[in-house]
Amino acid sequence: MSMPVISADELMAWSERTSDGWQELLTEHPELLTLPCDIAGAKTVGELLQHIVAVELRYAERLAELPTTDSTDVSFASVEEIYATHARATELFHQVTSSVIDWDKRIEFVTRSRGAARASRKTILFHALLHGIRHYAQLATLVRQHGVTPGWPMDYLFMDMERI
Repeated sequence: MSMPVISADELMAWSERTSDGWQELLTEHPELLTLPCDIAGAKTVGELLQHIVAVELRYAERLAELPTTDSTDVSFASVEEIYATHARATELFHQVTSSVIDWDKRIEFVTRSRGAARASRKTILFHALLHGIRHYAQLATLVRQHGVTPGWPMDYLFMDMERI
């Protein structure tokens, strides 16, 4: 028997479902962007979202072998601007995953917190997709503490669960 695996397409679908839910919630409650937040060095929820989508974009650009956008150039003034960056990153992820590349090839890059580094393209892709999921889970706790409850199940289980 072989070990079950999750594909990049499956993980991208979960990431998309999660991002779509947050975009909808934040469109309904744009005031959440100004909530104080101490996650990932952010001062507000808007800054945390900037961090999430900037990481997505920068790693997507690295995988596509494009120049990386400076994180400070990623706008977080509105929900629309934040998720326009996310859409660009997603487009690049889909382009890269539909092309023939060596996923084991190690590439060099510079991280915000650890400086120069090297990792496989596969590791970079999965990190970029899981990074947002992790921070969105943290954000769910924060917004609930401020009286707003996300109205969709976020666990991966719900990607393939049937109620009986």
